[in-house]
Amino acid sequence: MITVLLADDDVLVRQGLRVLVESSGDLNVVGEAADGDQAVEMAASMRPDVVVMDVRMPGRNGIEATREIASWEAPRPRVLVLTTFDLDEIVHDALEAGADGFLLKRATPDELIGGIRTVAAGDALISAALTRRLLGYVAGKKSGSAAAASLVVPLTTREEEVLRYLTEGLSNAEIAEKLVIGHETVKTHVKRICMKTGARDRTQAVVWAYQTGFVQP
Repeated sequence: MITVLLADDDVLVRQGLRVLVESSGDLNVVGEAADGDQAVEMAASMRPDVVVMDVRMPGRNGIEATREIASWEAPRPRVLVLTTFDLDEIVHDALEAGADGFLLKRATPDELIGGIRTVAAGDALISAALTRRLLGYVAGKKSGSAAAASLVVPLTTREEEVLRYLTEGLSNAEIAEKLVIGHETVKTHVKRICMKTGARDRTQAVVWAYQTGFVQP
């Protein structure tokens, strides 16, 4: 059973999400938070598998709460940001804060349930459309600093292939199919990419790729 914490300042939204999430059969809502402070406190005490996080909330907002949770040592709750705001800077800020996935509230019930399962399994969730927009947004802001692009150890050819697929929004399973390798092998490559780029997780590695110009729009 995948445990879920819902964080949204709208009680009607939380109630609707609870009904939807618990209708899946393999997901269980263990708590509801009305703001970012509550989300952090409840995530720390309950240690859910996934926190479904709204962005605009009173007090500490969802981005700040996500940054706090993402800074915890593993295993930590995974964070799926769910918002009505389809703005490039919000997508960028959420992912840079360490969010493991990003969905808009207009997503279908199947997309939300699938998204929770995806981030709970350790994959990042960024739709291909959002990935392309994020690429253009970050590419326009990158500093071009050589220091930012430095690596402790250069990426291998295979690691570069995996990272490029990550920037396209592919899951581990999809990358494994593309490269005709095992799922666990993809996980190993992702871990090495994160180590070499200094990224906390695969999502941060994608942001690194955009900021350093590893991929071009």
